[in-house]
Amino acid sequence: MARKKSKHIRIEFKKNRETRQRQADLTKDFHQSDEEIDTKSSERVSGKGNLTRRRTVTTEDDGRADNQDAASVLAVSEKDTLLGRVLRVHGLECVVSTEREEVYRCAVRRLLKTVSTDQRHVVVAGDLVRFRPEGKDQGLIVRVEPRRSQFCRSVRGKRHVLVSNVDQLLIVTSAAEPNFKPNLIDRFLITAEQNELDACICINKCDLIDPAELQQPIGVYAQMGYRVVMLSVQEGWGIEEVKNMLGTSTSVVVGQSGVGKSSLLNALFPEFNLRVQTVSEENQKGRHTTTTASLLKLPSGATLVDTPGIRQFQLWDIVPEELTTLFRDFRPFADLCRFPNCSHQHETDCAVKDAVADGLLDVRRYDSFCHILSDGAPSQGGVYDYEDFADDM
Repeated sequence: MARKKSKHIRIEFKKNRETRQRQADLTKDFHQSDEEIDTKSSERVSGKGNLTRRRTVTTEDDGRADNQDAASVLAVSEKDTLLGRVLRVHGLECVVSTEREEVYRCAVRRLLKTVSTDQRHVVVAGDLVRFRPEGKDQGLIVRVEPRRSQFCRSVRGKRHVLVSNVDQLLIVTSAAEPNFKPNLIDRFLITAEQNELDACICINKCDLIDPAELQQPIGVYAQMGYRVVMLSVQEGWGIEEVKNMLGTSTSVVVGQSGVGKSSLLNALFPEFNLRVQTVSEENQKGRHTTTTASLLKLPSGATLVDTPGIRQFQLWDIVPEELTTLFRDFRPFADLCRFPNCSHQHETDCAVKDAVADGLLDVRRYDSFCHILSDGAPSQGGVYDYEDFADDM
């Protein structure tokens, strides 16, 4: 086996990684000493050593070092470390499982936590990590392997990765209590398209309404090629159909609080025995029951990731020019516009607007597109209340 080459790169750290301590009693020593002290030189702040915001680290030269986060390019010894997958993250502790199903509770190496990055957390559920065992069931994560996929959103300008290394997005929503929110589903679908994930839509609590009320939005999503299942955990409808969707892949369950994600998982796999709560009668919002993303291994060999309820979902790293390509139903018409940089809002000879006028594109989907372009601010031309697009998490 060929030996991997090493490469040295400069990594930037967060501000105030360390605090420089001023030399104590400098004035007293100056007056008591007969020697002249070069105060200007001795108090100079140097860019060298531990106080610098950059540091040279050794990486594996596999052609990816220049394009990956420092967490995924740090060179570590495979002899002294084990490879595992993060099952869940609790504060400063990560629960990691190895290929032998051995579970370790690991801390994260300080070097990884202080790397300057656009991520909210450097380690998330689903990550493949290298960790150094410490004792019987303790360990220290020293490297995060490159992610093949991720499901993330934007929170206060930071990239909040909810889960990584997944294949399929299982969007769970409800027909009522809380109300059906197709615009929030649109944002989930955009993120799925951006990260090349399969997406399925599961509409729970269909026993509370006349199913014909959802015929129009279901038809729109089905025409775009998305799989849609109408189900009722309470009545036992559609459970087997959802189970068949899981296959042998890694699926992440997402949706707002109160739609019945945990109840659905308990119906699919009673052995999980996940905690559930009812919807608030005052505001018809769900109560947060699941507090952290957790990987659940299924008897079929598939993996399921249960996530906390999401009420606000702000898109991450999507520019307006890219948004059109992430709407499946817009793609056949976007190339027919008169202007190549058409925003599909105010331009003349816009094929997308013409398709909406002719009934070839759904009006609600177009309104959702315009609202996202305006950054989700109703005051900037959105036609829906804020609740229609998102609540908070």
